[in-house]
Amino acid sequence: MEEYSSKVMEHFRDPRNVGTIENPDGVGHVGNPVCGDIMELYIKVNEKEIIEDARFKTFGCGAAIATSSMVTEIIKGKSVKEAEKVSNQTVAEALGGLPKVKMHCSVLAEEALRKAIEDYRKRKNT
Repeated sequence: MEEYSSKVMEHFRDPRNVGTIENPDGVGHVGNPVCGDIMELYIKVNEKEIIEDARFKTFGCGAAIATSSMVTEIIKGKSVKEAEKVSNQTVAEALGGLPKVKMHCSVLAEEALRKAIEDYRKRKNT
């Protein structure tokens, strides 16, 4: 059995940016019916399209919590265009790797980010 990196354990034990954002500019909600993980990612974007804040609520395993925490850390301060380039590999590498059986958690984090950005764009155009 593969072990978690110290960075994964750190973000699991002390996750960053937990919670919601009042009046978010974008929300991404994703889930995996196989494992039961559910993630919600909230973003606040300023007029220059910089992500000023990112928060999450996740129901799932330690890897799901760690990837949610890490993706918020990665995107804060980035432009929306830069955040669009963040992949599940980016998240997994920032955590020092994930066991193969837990890579789906990094995919969920990427999907939640994509949906939050998509929601932001929809809200901005209306």
